[in-house]
Amino acid sequence: MPASRLIPLLLLVALFGALIYWNRHPAQPTQMVSHGHVALPLAVSYNCPAAHANLPASMPPEACATVTAILQGGPFQHSQDGVVFGNYEDLLPQEPRGYYHEYTVETPGVSHRGTRRIITGGTPPQVFYYTGDHYRSFQPFQVTR
Repeated sequence: MPASRLIPLLLLVALFGALIYWNRHPAQPTQMVSHGHVALPLAVSYNCPAAHANLPASMPPEACATVTAILQGGPFQHSQDGVVFGNYEDLLPQEPRGYYHEYTVETPGVSHRGTRRIITGGTPPQVFYYTGDHYRSFQPFQVTR
């Protein structure tokens, strides 16, 4: 077979191999930005990169470590982390007992658990809430997985 016919065949085989690889090893989700006629990937920047999440600016930076541990299934620093949260304040939507779980968000400089918690709902967690005032108020937030 002449070399002029072999090159297109090799390129076709290489393209086919690349398509198979990409289908078996999908890229992490990225946002696209249009630039003229070309769509370019937009660099995704997370303020909590270990959890692939953008947490609300009002949350303390220590919340990132807690969210990351929740998504990884631990380890947790406190034995109370992961226990059922009863929602006795009735500030979260009503769900069956066992739906909500609580986790400590560390507070630098205190020798106890402090007042900061993340409450998750569902197994695996589908909803997330932050409380910085020991269950007096809750701020919902999303985690991208």
